[in-house]
Amino acid sequence: MASAFSSSSAITSLLALATLALCVSPAFSASAGFKVKLKSVDFGKNLSTFERVLHGMKRGQHRLQRFNAMSLAASDTASDLKSPVHAGTGEYLMDLSIGSPAVSFSAILDTGSDLIWTQCKPCQVCFDQATPIFDPKESSSYSKIPCSSALCKALPQQECNANNACEYIYSYGDTSSSQGVLATETLTFGDVSVPNIGFGCGSDNEGDGFSQGAGLVGLGRGPLSLVSQLKEPKFSYCLTSIDAAKTSTLLMGSLASANSSSSDQILTTPLIKSPLQASFYYLPLEGISVGGTRLPIDASNFALQEDGSGGLIIDSGTTLTYLIDSAFDLVKKEFISQTKLSVTDAADQTGLDVCFKLPSGSTDVEVPKLVFHFKGADVDLPPENYMIADSSMGLACLAMGSSSGMSIFGNVQQQNMLVLYDLAKETLSFLPTQCDKL
Repeated sequence: MASAFSSSSAITSLLALATLALCVSPAFSASAGFKVKLKSVDFGKNLSTFERVLHGMKRGQHRLQRFNAMSLAASDTASDLKSPVHAGTGEYLMDLSIGSPAVSFSAILDTGSDLIWTQCKPCQVCFDQATPIFDPKESSSYSKIPCSSALCKALPQQECNANNACEYIYSYGDTSSSQGVLATETLTFGDVSVPNIGFGCGSDNEGDGFSQGAGLVGLGRGPLSLVSQLKEPKFSYCLTSIDAAKTSTLLMGSLASANSSSSDQILTTPLIKSPLQASFYYLPLEGISVGGTRLPIDASNFALQEDGSGGLIIDSGTTLTYLIDSAFDLVKKEFISQTKLSVTDAADQTGLDVCFKLPSGSTDVEVPKLVFHFKGADVDLPPENYMIADSSMGLACLAMGSSSGMSIFGNVQQQNMLVLYDLAKETLSFLPTQCDKL
């Protein structure tokens, strides 16, 4: 079974760093929700398809290394003696403001961690940022959080200073970390101000990957995340393929839900939670089909283990889908077997493991269908969600890679689908959607 695939459009099925422009009503309301527009960091840049791919893959590989470090730490019997690690960095930037009067800054939006933090004066160690570093002494709404608070106790690593203020250290799987004082502040999203949001006021912030913004906004599942603190049980996003004229969308609250008229197209699968990696959104992947052939992959390859290792997470901050080695090898072998194109080694040019030569002058080629079998949801991907092509280079490549640790369902595979997280029902849903029309 094959799918038609157009190479003439030089499909750019990669979502890179994006700036979020918030479109909200003046009064924040959980029942009304709000919409966030996403724009690619490469907006307006004259880049080829695979230049965009390589940029995103470099960021994605760094993130994958952090995920694997977390998996190893979770499965290490001595991990309780180590500093807990978190995902860190991502593919989007959120514009927001902090304090009274409000000071604008951009923060990395991360679905793989919880803590909200920004750099604060006086800085002991701080990286360069485009906007002024936040000075808590200049804000009338700043308040340190005492050690007895629930938010302080939710931190994986904290200490009490002499003034009973909650101090934190948050590490990101390599040498990157943020360290400072936990406090509450007013955060402003566009015209909407939300008081008493717990955040890390970081005076010692080190490591790679933070320089895109001035901190992080965690969108994970834990009590410290923006989702939890806003008490929004639902959020969704809809990612377009990279196109200078199109934006993607993040939806919070009631706006996150799919249109009821499209309910027959919604595919829903349970969310799985790991007590050892509580921030992550794990999915029950039961198998994969290529061209109608169900691959002989044991479901245990994607199972979340009791020691916190393994499993498959859905992540908007990772570009490609990465499968555990044994599963990827089967996908690769079957995909090559069923694709009636010449295989070529273009890893140096594209960074991708499986590439084919496009026929000269051809505008349409056939590629095998690719289906991810989640529990209760068979997600039949359109070709542009797993093939990246560039007619000028004469190449078409599979947008997937291998992992030695956990598996990740990346954002290329999620494009032009409304992806709805319902934390009350503990489900995740997919709905095919023309994302630039939202």
